[in-house]
Amino acid sequence: MDPAPNDFTMTLPPVLDLAAAGPLQTALLGLRGKPATLDASEVQRMGGLCLQVLLAARTAWATDGHGFRVAQPSPAFTEATQLMAADLLIEQPNAMERT
Repeated sequence: MDPAPNDFTMTLPPVLDLAAAGPLQTALLGLRGKPATLDASEVQRMGGLCLQVLLAARTAWATDGHGFRVAQPSPAFTEATQLMAADLLIEQPNAMERT
């Protein structure tokens, strides 16, 4: 999945654990108001708190009417979302997009 021309692409770090949650939230807040694509190809491990940050961001982007999607999810990212019943994060872009 290639990002749309106006999307900002952010590469997620390999480890999305408790220590990564704060910096992840700060980075995402800096993108608010713009369509965003998150490259999850390098993710090796993801914990529940970072998943919550990503789900909250997806909801915020939907509320704002901007696109938010996860591109190229690694097997570890995909497995983590499935184990935590959050497959919707990688299934499809937000339905509410006004880019």
